[in-house]
Parts: sequence; C-alpha cells; structure tokens
Amino acid sequence: MDNFVAIDFETANFAQSSVCSVGLVIVKDGEIVDNYYSLIRPIPNYYNARCSEVNGLHFDDTNDAPEFPDVWSDVVRKVHEYFPYIEDGEVPFVAHNKAFDENCLKAVFRAYEIAYPDYEFECTLLRSRKVWPEGHHNLDIIAGYCGYEMTNHHHALADAEACAVIAKQIL
Repeated sequence: MDNFVAIDFETANFAQSSVCSVGLVIVKDGEIVDNYYSLIRPIPNYYNARCSEVNGLHFDDTNDAPEFPDVWSDVVRKVHEYFPYIEDGEVPFVAHNKAFDENCLKAVFRAYEIAYPDYEFECTLLRSRKVWPEGHHNLDIIAGYCGYEMTNHHHALADAEACAVIAKQIL
C-alpha cells in the first residue's frame, strides 16, 4: 500500500466520542510526506483516571482546545493537499486496531450531528496477526518488529507514525 493516512485517537474517558487528541501521518507514493497533531476538547468533557494514566492528558490540557468539528476541518484540509477525494475512498485511513479509531470517529461525528462520509479503514492490528501469528500484537511490539522504536506510546502522533511504518511494511 503506497497511499494512505495513518490515524490515531486518544480518548478522555470510556465514551467513544471523547476524543481528546488526534494524530495523523500522510503517506503518498510510499513516503511519509506530512503529519498533523491536535488536542481536542472532548465530548463529554471529563477525564477518566485510567485514560489519563494511559495517554498523559488531563482536563487542563484540553479544556481550551478546539472542538472536534474545527479540528476535523483542519484534518480534511491537510489530507486534501495530497488526496482530494479521501471521502470517496480514494485512499484509506489506516489504524492499529481500526475498530477503536473508526468507532471513535463515527461516535464523535454522531455526537456533533455531522454526516459521516463512510471513510475506508484498514487495520494493521488484524494484518499483524496474520504476519506474526504468535505473541502479542500491541502497537509498540509490532512497530519494533518493523524496526521502529516507539518513544512516546499513546501520544496520538507517535502512534500514527508507528502505524504508518507498520502499514508500509505489511499492508
């Protein structure tokens, strides 16, 4: 796969709509050409201690952050610089455990009553289980198999970068 957008969301609590950060890495013709990261004011706007423990984000980090519709407008503008028709399945989003990231995206679209464009998603987690059937398939472990050392796991941009490296090798 030579053209895709690796994406990762972090959430503030256990509500799928509570995205509090997004990272994406744009891969065109097999090369990483751009990236994007933003904090997001989550909806609902509260933090679960477990989520904060995992991603290091707290209420004070995102309370003044832009809301999802504004951030997603920036994401779409950024992606359209390289892929003008991503909404039409021109290129997929790729995530490690697409079920989580795709469901978060759908949930936050619903929370803001925005029509969902039915983006195409591919999954490096599912593919990694076929490539390496034994052992654990956590993002940091699979990234290591692909020669990428994660230094900031659960930071949305770092996770998207790791996913992009994995996707370039196994999708």
